[in-house]
Amino acid sequence: MASTVITHLLFPLAFLVILFSTAASRQLNEKLYIVYMGDVPSPDIQDYSQTAATASHLSLLHSLHGSYEAAQESFVHSYWKSFNGFAAWLSSSHAQHLSNTDGIVSVFESKKAKPLTSRSWDFVGLPLSQQTNDLEYQSDVIVGVLDTGVWPESESFDDKGLGPIPSKWKGVCQTTPDFKSCNKKIIGASFYNKGSGSEPEAGEFISPRDSDGHGTHTASTAAGSIVKNASLFGFAQGDARGGVPGARIAIYKVCFSDCSDVDILAAFDDAIHDGVDIISVSIGYSNGGFLPPLNYFEDSIAIGAFHAMKRGILTSNAACNDGSVGTVCNYSPWSLTVAASSIDRQFKSQLNLGNQTSFEGRAINTFTMEQPWYPLVYGGDATNVSGGFSSQDSSGCKLYSLDRSLVEGKIVLCYLADPYDLPDGGVYVSGGAGAIIMYDPMNDTASSFIVPATLIFNKEGEVIRSYINSTSSPTASIEKGVVRNDLPAPIVASFSSKGPNQITPNLLKPDITAPGVDILAAWSKAAPMTTSPLDKRVVDFNIVSGTSMACPHATGAAAYVKSFHPDWSPAAIKSALMTTASTFDATLEGNRAGELGYGSGQINPLKAINPGLVYEADAKSYINMLCSQGYNETSLRLLTGESVTCSSKLSENGVWELNYPSMMIVRDVSEPIFVQFPRTVTNVGPPKSTYQAKLDAPLGMNVTVEPDTLSFTSSNQKMSYNVKIESRVVPDDYALLSGALTWSSGNYSVRSPIVVYYVKQ
Repeated sequence: MASTVITHLLFPLAFLVILFSTAASRQLNEKLYIVYMGDVPSPDIQDYSQTAATASHLSLLHSLHGSYEAAQESFVHSYWKSFNGFAAWLSSSHAQHLSNTDGIVSVFESKKAKPLTSRSWDFVGLPLSQQTNDLEYQSDVIVGVLDTGVWPESESFDDKGLGPIPSKWKGVCQTTPDFKSCNKKIIGASFYNKGSGSEPEAGEFISPRDSDGHGTHTASTAAGSIVKNASLFGFAQGDARGGVPGARIAIYKVCFSDCSDVDILAAFDDAIHDGVDIISVSIGYSNGGFLPPLNYFEDSIAIGAFHAMKRGILTSNAACNDGSVGTVCNYSPWSLTVAASSIDRQFKSQLNLGNQTSFEGRAINTFTMEQPWYPLVYGGDATNVSGGFSSQDSSGCKLYSLDRSLVEGKIVLCYLADPYDLPDGGVYVSGGAGAIIMYDPMNDTASSFIVPATLIFNKEGEVIRSYINSTSSPTASIEKGVVRNDLPAPIVASFSSKGPNQITPNLLKPDITAPGVDILAAWSKAAPMTTSPLDKRVVDFNIVSGTSMACPHATGAAAYVKSFHPDWSPAAIKSALMTTASTFDATLEGNRAGELGYGSGQINPLKAINPGLVYEADAKSYINMLCSQGYNETSLRLLTGESVTCSSKLSENGVWELNYPSMMIVRDVSEPIFVQFPRTVTNVGPPKSTYQAKLDAPLGMNVTVEPDTLSFTSSNQKMSYNVKIESRVVPDDYALLSGALTWSSGNYSVRSPIVVYYVKQ
C-alpha cells in the first residue's frame, strides 16, 4: 500500500484546491461513488496529512480521466484521518476499473440511508438516583451522534454543573450564523452535505442545527442532561434524561433530506480522530428485504464502525424498522445492533360511537374536542371527484382527496395504507373535526396527529363502517388521550427488524433490545410535532417510536459501562451488555420471533457495569471471521494495514469460532447438526472465583460444555471452554429452537443464548 501512496503523490500540488462538484457539471452516466482503500497508510495516523491523502486520491482519478482538470471536477472528498479512501463522481466503467486496481478494497455507489425518556431508563433498571450518584464518572465520556443535527438551546443540552471539556477532545465546533457556539455539554458540532447532490429543502439549516427533530431526540436520549417535569402537553410527564446525563456530546450532522454514504464516512473519519468514546448511529439502509443485503465493505456504517472498533470505540446501531424476519440491518459483528421494544406504558384514546359502542385506540391525542358529538363519515364516501381523486384515494384520506363539503366539521374514518403517509393531514386540510385511522400491522405504537385522532384495528373499522351504513345520522367522539401503565413488557415492537443476519446467518443479530416505543425526549423547535408539515405546533419534547429511539438507549448504556471501565474494549462493553441482559417472555404476542427479534435480551445497565466475565474480540478475531466469509487476503491487509494470512482450514467454522457472546446455527431442514463453539472468557469480577455452567439445551439438541467449571485465581485471567451441539433429528419445516448457556458464581450470572434456526433452501 505504501508504494501505491508514493506513486499517487506525484499529482501536482497546484491542483489540490478542493472544489465542490455541482450536479450541472456531471455527465449523465456518472454517479457518486465511494472508493474505499482500507486503513491509513501509516501506523501513526498523524503522519498521513490531508494534503498527502488528497494528492494520492486525485492521482488515481487523473489516471482514469487523463487530465488534472477532469480529475479535480470528479473529486468530492478525501477520507484520511481514521481510514483511507475518497468520494468521486464516476461512470460505472470507471468504478469497475478502480475496483480492480491494486490498493483498493471496494468501490460502491453512495447510497441514501434514512434516519430510522421520562420512563424508559427507570424501566431498564437505571433510576435517576443512581445516575446522579454516578455523574462524576461520566464527565470524561464523549458520545458521538451521527444524525440530523441538534437543537442546542434545548434544556437537555444545558451544561450547568459540568467541568472543563476533556483534554482528549480534538474536534471542532463548526459555527454558522444560525449555530453560533457549543458548550460544555455539546462540545463539538459538525455538518456534512457533500453527498446530498441537491439543493437543501426549504427550512433546512446548512449547519449542525436540526430541522427534523430526530437528531435532537436521539442525542438527548443517549446523554441528555436531567430536565425536571418534561412532557408533551402533559403526556409522559417526568424527569427526562439520557443514560449518561453527565457525559459530553459531539454532534455530526450527516442527514439532510437523506443521509449519504459520502457524508456518513466523513463523519466517522472525524469522530474517530476527535476522541469520542462511543458512536451512536440511528441510521440504516432500510429496504424491507427487497434489495440484496450489503457486503460489509460496501456499507459505509460497517466500514466506519470497523475503524472505530480498531481504535477502541464501540458503535451502537439501530436494527432498522422493516419488521419482518430477515430484514435486520447494521449487522456487522463489530457493531452493537439494537432492536426496539416496549415499556410498561401505552397511550390510549377512546373512540365513542352514537350507538353506545366504544373502542380503545392507540394515539397520543393531545386535543379535547369542543363538542360532545360530531357527525361521522367514511372517507371512501367523501371523494373529491372534481380534484381527480378516486374513492380508493379518499378511503385513505390522502391529501386533498376528500370533498370539503362532505367532511367539514365531521370525524372521518380512514384506512391507512402506508404508515409513513398518515391520513390526518388530508382530514385537516378538508376541515374535518377528527380522524379514526384503521391499521393492523403497527398497533403497538402511538402517534401524534394534527387533528383529534385514534388508531384502531381494521376489524374494528369494519364495525364502524357498518354503523355508518346503518343510520342516516352516524355520530362519534374521540376522547383526549390517557396513559395506561403496568402493562406486560418488554415486547418487541412490530416495526423492529428481525434476524437472521443476511450476510452472516450464523451470527445472531440483533444483539440486544432497548426501549424504542413511545419515547419522550428533546425535540427541535424547527420541526413539526407530527409527521405533517402542516402542523405548526412547537414543542420542547416529543414522543416518537423506532429502532432509532432504541439505539441511543443502548448507546447510553454502553457509555454508562465505559464511564466505570474506561480501559474496556468495544467487545468487552458489548459483551457486558449482552450477557447481563434481561430475558424476554417468549410466550407473549410480539415476542414469538424469539432471539431473532430481541437478540440476547433487554439492556440492564446496572448489571452490565459488573458482569463478572466478558468475551473479548479484536480486529484479528474479526479478520479471521471475514476470511471464513471469503474475503481475500489482499483486501484484508489493506483493511487492517497489517499482514493477513487466511487459514486454509477456515470455512463457516470461522464464524462459530469468533469469540462472540451468543451462539447461532442456521441449517437447512435436511441437514444434521454437529457444531462446536470454542469460547474464551476474561475474568473482570473477583480475582478468585469459580463459575459453574448451566445448560438449557434447545429442543431436540444434544449440547455439552467442556469444561463445565471455570476456576479463576486472578483478575483479567482468561479461560477457555468448548460447546458442542449435535442433532440428527430434523424438523419438517421452519423452526426456531432456543436455549442458553449460563455461567454462574454467587451473584454473577453470565448468559449466552444458543439459537438453532431451521430453514428450507
